[in-house]
Amino acid sequence: MSLGYAEKLSFIEDVGQVGMTEFFDSAHVLQDKIEQLAKLVEKSRHLVVFTGAGISTSCGIPDFRGPKGIWTLQREGKPLPEASLPFHRAMPSMTHMALVGLEKAGILKFVISQNVDGLHLRSGIPREKLSELHGNSFMETCPSCGAEYLRDFEVETIGLKETSRRCSDEKCGAKLRDTVLDWEDALPPKEMNLAEKHCRMGDVVLCLGTSLQITPACNLPLKSLSGGGKIVIVNLQKTPKDKKATLVIHGFVDKVIAGVMELLNMQIPPYIRIDLFQIILTQSLSSDKKFVNWTIRIASVHGLSAPLSFVKSVEVSFSNNQNYKEAILDAQPFLLKRRTVRTETFEIFLNLKFSDGCGCLNSQIQIPFNFEDQESAEGFKLDKNATFEKMREVAIQDSSCGQNEVVERKTVLVPKSEVTVHAIVTNVKTFDYQLSNGDVKPRKEGMNGLVMTRKQRSKGRKRKTRL
Repeated sequence: MSLGYAEKLSFIEDVGQVGMTEFFDSAHVLQDKIEQLAKLVEKSRHLVVFTGAGISTSCGIPDFRGPKGIWTLQREGKPLPEASLPFHRAMPSMTHMALVGLEKAGILKFVISQNVDGLHLRSGIPREKLSELHGNSFMETCPSCGAEYLRDFEVETIGLKETSRRCSDEKCGAKLRDTVLDWEDALPPKEMNLAEKHCRMGDVVLCLGTSLQITPACNLPLKSLSGGGKIVIVNLQKTPKDKKATLVIHGFVDKVIAGVMELLNMQIPPYIRIDLFQIILTQSLSSDKKFVNWTIRIASVHGLSAPLSFVKSVEVSFSNNQNYKEAILDAQPFLLKRRTVRTETFEIFLNLKFSDGCGCLNSQIQIPFNFEDQESAEGFKLDKNATFEKMREVAIQDSSCGQNEVVERKTVLVPKSEVTVHAIVTNVKTFDYQLSNGDVKPRKEGMNGLVMTRKQRSKGRKRKTRL
């Protein structure tokens, strides 16, 4: 979880058992249990996965109750662990992406998460197949119309408080709220009801990286038992629900899930992160009509006051560099003002320097400047999903990031402006079984090929999620 999130929580003396001893199954026992789990997953009709902080520790996000967990160290009076990456740049783990593969194959029906890191959504789990019981640090919601807004920056508040932004629906415009619960906040009925429904339907509920201590969430997997469902727990510490489980595995979650995917002959999909930003070019004529006063601004698509979290600085240069001085914009807002001759045309070159956690150092954008031609510029809006899919294919093929595409262009008459929305690949992460599978022995053949042809049977009701 985010250290910032832990610091924002109200103080509470009893946070449950911390500093719990970790247990590791022997290589032979672990392999046997992985094979048992693979069979359960393959035969399942309604697989539900219940996740905790343990699936995100390999993403560089500290847990709470482990030997080096946040609350463990707090109780011992020791310095808190440091996240290896900015929270907003954390990438999904092998386990996160394996779950995406299982969902796309029609095997995984629903995910219930106690985490607020938003990595299930970022990984590609559909919103309608996900309950985030404790909220999402990157999500705002409209209390009036119910619209959800997934941000690329951490929302500044927790406790379901009003934020500084409003609903973008012209018919609504209500103040947005954060979605992360504080200690005294009740679990959201919408998320809880869906979670309970799917646990009751589940014939296998797979608990990954959770100590199953926090009520009422920890009791959800037990709902499957009344219908004959089975509970599997993968965690390094013992949990209060171990005796109710059909199978308890003490091992690293990534290692276990990688072994399961290999036995099922299923690939773990790569993670491709695509971020959005907007470039706003505003122009006006001088009083004598001879010059153009213009401003270029590189901003977040979430609003001019929102942080552009993945950009560290912007270098601005021009095709006619003898006449126009280059500039380095190293603080937000990234904004440059200039005056040029009305009839002059040139190219503006933007070199975006990315922040820590991005997979590449920079990307370049070229913008043609022609005041007279701006009158005829036509707007357009591409299908984002189709554009993103093409960008992912290229990123995977090239094994690199930095590719960018214009996905939307619109003109504003007063003040005269052109707004272009750019999509850019900022991370590419692939997964190798052997890197996380360690001593789990590879198999030449999977258990069988049936799972690769399963069709997705259930489709949940979609909820509005806006970028």
